[in-house]
Amino acid sequence: MSGIVFFRTERRSEVTAFYTDRLGFDRWLEQDGGCTILQYDNLLVGFCDSDSTDTEGIVTVVLEDEAAVDDLYRELSDIAHDPPEANDEFEIYQFFADDPDGRTVEVQTFRNPAPPTNSTR
Repeated sequence: MSGIVFFRTERRSEVTAFYTDRLGFDRWLEQDGGCTILQYDNLLVGFCDSDSTDTEGIVTVVLEDEAAVDDLYRELSDIAHDPPEANDEFEIYQFFADDPDGRTVEVQTFRNPAPPTNSTR
């Protein structure tokens, strides 16, 4: 099973550029009705034209290790809330930033082995 998380946006072009240029997402599909679906590994996120913007929720990008989180933090430090830190409760290493719509973006890595993303139920 796969899925896509969709958000309404008033600034699709700017938001799409942020995710592709600054976070390394690829354009997966452009829909004629005004939606752009982006892909980062197994994560699909769609941004659709609207006269209002959804900013609730968090788009989380999971990287391979703490060094990769630190590298991306250096690239996003201008919009990051704080430097990366360990979150012992969830056994992750993470930081948060905001996309152009003000939506929260989390960048993290698991500090313990995570289950494979292609597992079936």
